[in-house]
Amino acid sequence: MKLIVLSDNRTSNPLYGSEHGLSVYLEKDGYRLLFDTGASDLFARNAARMQVDLSAVDYLFISHGHIDHTGGLEHFLSINHKAKIVLSRYALNRKFYSLRKGKKTIGTFINIEDFQHRLLYVEDNPPLPNGIFAGNVDVNEHTKPRANRTLFKVQDEELILDDFQHEIVVAAGKDELLVYTGCAHRGVLNMLQTVTNHTSKPILHVVGGFHLPDGDDFETPEEIRKIAKGLKQHYPQTSFYTGHCTGDAACTIMKDEMPKQLQIFSVGYLE
Repeated sequence: MKLIVLSDNRTSNPLYGSEHGLSVYLEKDGYRLLFDTGASDLFARNAARMQVDLSAVDYLFISHGHIDHTGGLEHFLSINHKAKIVLSRYALNRKFYSLRKGKKTIGTFINIEDFQHRLLYVEDNPPLPNGIFAGNVDVNEHTKPRANRTLFKVQDEELILDDFQHEIVVAAGKDELLVYTGCAHRGVLNMLQTVTNHTSKPILHVVGGFHLPDGDDFETPEEIRKIAKGLKQHYPQTSFYTGHCTGDAACTIMKDEMPKQLQIFSVGYLE
């Protein structure tokens, strides 16, 4: 397995740029996979510095429709002419808004006609290679991030709370799974339970954000600690790698609760 973070909020190497976005490259079981494209073409510029050939990617997975994960999609399409793109049919060309610190448009609009033949919508249960699962999050047993209360979508010309129908979870691995969470808007524990319900393989690695930003309006330290304890209890043999929308305070609390299982990633992180 080869895992490289191409775009993230944090960078520990001055050669690599950072942004409020996430993109992760994975080589596993003979496939080259890309998870999200960050907020701009930064993921590609960092990839070039890391000598990662994005034109060779076999599958691109779009975790959800927010621009910090889809902003580089058009650039990816200009350099990669073969990859299948796996996503929800509700992710692109939709009106999404953040109302945190003012109203901001966070959707991505792109002409998909020229590459419609490359799109695989999870709602259609498309055939994927052995060892890859991608689907909507269909478990609601665990709490969802409080920060979701600031995120909206337009439906029937009305602004409503986003239900994250456009979010997917991805798992890759013929024997042991790596799960990619994107921002885990539906809750990281719900995502992992979804994967467990659909596959019989152990989850060895979990990569992505947990959507636990810093701020008094969001999860308390006790609530963050409860999430960490849940992960440790249900997935004691799993390694977790987080960043992007997991704030510094949440990272500190979770790392304290599960020091051997949790790593904080940044641009250039290599596993």
